[in-house]
Amino acid sequence: MSKIVPVAEAVARIADGAVVTVSSSSALGCPDAVLAAIGARFATEGHPQAITALHPIAAGDVYGVKGMDHIAQDGLLARVLAGSYPSGPSSVEMPAIWKMIVEDRVAAYNVPSGILFDMHREAAAQRPGVLTEVGLDTFVDPERQGCAMNARGAAAPIVRRVAFDGKTWLHFPNILPDVAILRATTADERGNLTYEHEGAYLGGLEQAIAARNNGGQVIAQVKRITASGSLRPHDVRVPGHLVDCVVVDPDQKQTTETQYDPAISGEILRPWSSFALAEHGVEKVIARRAALELKRGMTANLGFGISAMVPRILLEEGHPEAVTWAIEQGAVGGMPLTGFAFGCASNADAFMPSPQQFIYFQGAGFDVSFLSFLEVDVEGNVNVSKLGKKPYLTAGCGGFVDITAKAKNIVFSGWFEAGAKVGFTETGLNIEAPGKFTKMVEKVEHVTFSGKRAREQGQNVLYITERCVIRLTESGLVATEIMPGIDPQAHIVAASEGRVQVAENARRMAADLLAQGPMGLSL
Repeated sequence: MSKIVPVAEAVARIADGAVVTVSSSSALGCPDAVLAAIGARFATEGHPQAITALHPIAAGDVYGVKGMDHIAQDGLLARVLAGSYPSGPSSVEMPAIWKMIVEDRVAAYNVPSGILFDMHREAAAQRPGVLTEVGLDTFVDPERQGCAMNARGAAAPIVRRVAFDGKTWLHFPNILPDVAILRATTADERGNLTYEHEGAYLGGLEQAIAARNNGGQVIAQVKRITASGSLRPHDVRVPGHLVDCVVVDPDQKQTTETQYDPAISGEILRPWSSFALAEHGVEKVIARRAALELKRGMTANLGFGISAMVPRILLEEGHPEAVTWAIEQGAVGGMPLTGFAFGCASNADAFMPSPQQFIYFQGAGFDVSFLSFLEVDVEGNVNVSKLGKKPYLTAGCGGFVDITAKAKNIVFSGWFEAGAKVGFTETGLNIEAPGKFTKMVEKVEHVTFSGKRAREQGQNVLYITERCVIRLTESGLVATEIMPGIDPQAHIVAASEGRVQVAENARRMAADLLAQGPMGLSL
């Protein structure tokens, strides 16, 4: 019997008060047609009401795939737990889900992506929730915000501190999903799913198992249908016995502003010469200095922002395969993409399911992580997850907290000042006009990374800016390398209001970092 049904019939199965888990990463793998149908059903029928939505990574973007915005309606959405949320520049309208959050119309939580995947695993196995050290002394910790994003969230805590085996842990009790919504490329009539055009597997299998093991149902969105028995068993990522119904959307996008690119799904390999190099500028200089932390044969994690330029630095220097990149959506190796397509990689060696990738991250199996920052405080704490004035300019924490919890080496990259005008001279960088404010603050708005815990665990932490390289020490933030052209006292100490000190033995960074052509990096 075929499991293929119209989308309206599929979403009619979702009951009032259901817990609905959605597999997606922005527009990558987003089951947008199903989410749109849920929103449309509520608008006409008033059902389903008061659902809880779980999003290990964001569903939708601000560039044409609405995702979770379809269900951001009063009466429909009562509670949302997400690793990240749709984000974009201030020039776009605030997404509907963010309006609900800031206006306190929904109980909202920002839960690290890896922990949310862990919650599905524990719910599936019917164990008593997640016990983890990930998030201690960050906004995840109930001694700070406990993941809550607004007053409604704070009024209904989802995490608590517990003592076990002589240590302090965070305990997240189970939230049992009633419905899992996932997306694949192809389904046969029996509901077996393959992912040949997808840029990642994400967590669809684990989310499906969590729903089915707790008496729930699974809705899958696909691009096309094939006959029963025509799929190669090795290619099936979610077997049909876990899937209740399948809906078809032949127009589903592969990822943000990308209908379909076979290199993203690993069906072809692009020549290395086809990738654009990083544009010359201050951010490229920062990325170049970050690249100096690499050695051939390393495995490195990569985050959004300036850090995403580091693979392009290696490409320009003639070392595109010297380092294995690992990103939270699951790609391993190849060339991680930038801009709208971040989260995907071309020429990947493998695609890991996101939950397994996060196990690797949480246990710190990689050599170094390259991440960005919004602000850094005197304790070395980093904020990437909250911007009170314009909250949708950040997506939230995503996998940042999971990745940094135990990482041996962390390189944060960002501007020392926001809005500073910086030019190049023959001898170095010139601060032509100061910024609006320093990013080296007394106290960060949100603790996404704990400097205190990093020191306790002996983590090696660098903050690379256009002016200097700062090291986290027991005495605070200390600049150990100075960019040519920078006055240490005026441009670092005074500009940070004394929050960053300069080491007595601080050295000048190599002028090669400023070169128009390759800097001569050898690995």
